[in-house]
Amino acid sequence: MKKGKIVLIGAGFVGMSMAYSMLNRGGINELVLVDIDQNKIKGEEMDLSHGLPYAPQKMIIKAGDYSECKDAQIVVITAGAAQKPGQTRLELAEVNAKIMKQITTNIMESGFNGVIIVASNPVDLMTYVVWKVSGLPKNKVIGSGTVLDTARLRYLMADYFKISSKNIHAYIMGEHGDSSFVPWKHAYIGCKKVIDVMKDNHHPMEDLQKIHQGVVNAAYEIIEKKKATYYGIGMALNRLVRAILDDENSILTVSTYLENQYNQDDIFIGVPAVINKSGVRDIIELDLDSIEQEKLNNSCNLIKKMRKFS
Repeated sequence: MKKGKIVLIGAGFVGMSMAYSMLNRGGINELVLVDIDQNKIKGEEMDLSHGLPYAPQKMIIKAGDYSECKDAQIVVITAGAAQKPGQTRLELAEVNAKIMKQITTNIMESGFNGVIIVASNPVDLMTYVVWKVSGLPKNKVIGSGTVLDTARLRYLMADYFKISSKNIHAYIMGEHGDSSFVPWKHAYIGCKKVIDVMKDNHHPMEDLQKIHQGVVNAAYEIIEKKKATYYGIGMALNRLVRAILDDENSILTVSTYLENQYNQDDIFIGVPAVINKSGVRDIIELDLDSIEQEKLNNSCNLIKKMRKFS
């Protein structure tokens, strides 16, 4: 296994946003682009490589194929069909599940034994599919989950409270979708509970729900204005990759496999987890109240309804 070697499968907007952020941030030794469109990945290789003289460090960037996965430390999957107007999530799940099965088979045939990160939607179900087909240990298959949702939450909270987003400690849990929720009693600004900050400053508690609704609506608003979202998730994927490469033991809300945690079993869904070089080291199990547990159960049920495609 080559430390710092990343294989990116899918050279669309999301994948290339991640690649561009990696080029700017550094910390990656080798980035291999894989896509069914060979001309596109060759062009992307050239375009990215021309920025290397101004990048923070030396980095190998090249177009390749699935054989490159053999010695990669991480494979990131962003490939898959986008949801079309009028297409249901169930229909999208059926299409992308077939794509994930083929991609995962190709990855594993190379002899790959690193960590797989899945960003294709519906991400919680697609991560389950990749795990099932790959045969990898559950800690080595990770979905992007609610990493982006959590970033959106912290951005909106920072704007509301006029506090740096670096000092906002709050998480979105559940599916990457409309049924997500915020366990507000576990949200902090610095070392002070958000609920106490609201009370002390006479802010109406309903504003917290408005902030969460802003997170839920964000993707719809962006898609309405510019047809797709990709910069935010590109940065989120880069953050997740760095947590693995640098063995950070950082807490991120990824889609990971639950095995009796949160009263759920045999499902991938977004929860806070400790991420290091092995993938998911531990799941952090928060004390949810009955309403929050019901919201998580609802999220899980929605995902399980699509299970027939896995």
